[in-house]
Amino acid sequence: MGSEHAEGLSQGLEQHGIVVGIDGSDQSTCALLWAAQEAERRKAPLYVVTAYTVPVFAASSMDAGYATVDDDVIRESAQAVLQESLTHLEGLRVDVHPRIETGDAAGVLLDLSEEAELMVVGSRGRGGFVGRLLGSVSSALPAHAKCPTAIIPVCTGARLGHPELGRKQGRDKDKDRDKPAAVVEPVVVVGVDGSEQARMASLAAAEEARTRGLALRVICSVAPFNGSLAWVPAPVDREALHADLAVQLAAGRDWLQSHYPDLDITVDLVDGPPAEVLIAASATSELLVVGTRGRGGFAGMLMGSTSQGVLHHARGPVLVVPDRADPRLEDRRSFGPMIAPGR
Repeated sequence: MGSEHAEGLSQGLEQHGIVVGIDGSDQSTCALLWAAQEAERRKAPLYVVTAYTVPVFAASSMDAGYATVDDDVIRESAQAVLQESLTHLEGLRVDVHPRIETGDAAGVLLDLSEEAELMVVGSRGRGGFVGRLLGSVSSALPAHAKCPTAIIPVCTGARLGHPELGRKQGRDKDKDRDKPAAVVEPVVVVGVDGSEQARMASLAAAEEARTRGLALRVICSVAPFNGSLAWVPAPVDREALHADLAVQLAAGRDWLQSHYPDLDITVDLVDGPPAEVLIAASATSELLVVGTRGRGGFAGMLMGSTSQGVLHHARGPVLVVPDRADPRLEDRRSFGPMIAPGR
């Protein structure tokens, strides 16, 4: 491994790489292990970051003033968490750069996303001296990060050869953890809804599948219609809707295939609430990819809300892809029909 001393982040990253936020919880340890294996696969530097805040307490005496906690004590505790986390990386061939930063964890990681290749955090974390609960970070970071963000659940520990991770945290609150683990298939899954953001996510998913030597599965979910959806015209010809979406998905597959001719790509049109469909897919895929937001309408994928449910309940790694310009998006229309704006 690389340098084992901790230092501030005021000067940014030494070079583009993978940044993982840790707080000592099982969730962040799984995120750390996943990030380390990803850094090893990409031959990229790994920045292991913990952030803490110094609480300030208002004095209750007659004299207005403030009392502060000793920064050195809190920093030493953060240092202990960081060093303990680094023991999990022994034996891995990774260039590691451990860092400690004072400040809000979400803010620190968002700043680093300006220069990072990939951000990685756990889907939940702990409170305490490290400051910000990672559960909050995992909600704030993907929506605003300038680079892709991977959210790693604690269950991934078994996939990484550390089945003991997660046995201590939250088992009494999650009965599903006592069920046999699902068989993970060699596939990357991406959720699409016909939006530009979803097409960007599908390109990112195709690249992940290609570099990992996996197949790509494109899923479009059709949410059930009920009385609460007053905007849905009645009667809705569900068979015609499925046929229309199937044609559009096939065109999208042909478009992706033109940019990744050697990739095994399949498309699925699935009935069910989008979040539930994607959460189920996350249990059996190597990686689930979603965009930061999408459209509403017939496809029902409104990624802004769907991705939040998926991030906190996914059973495998989720990669959230931010909006960005890509010239490959320009030729999508030439491959066939697309969901019309406003649908």
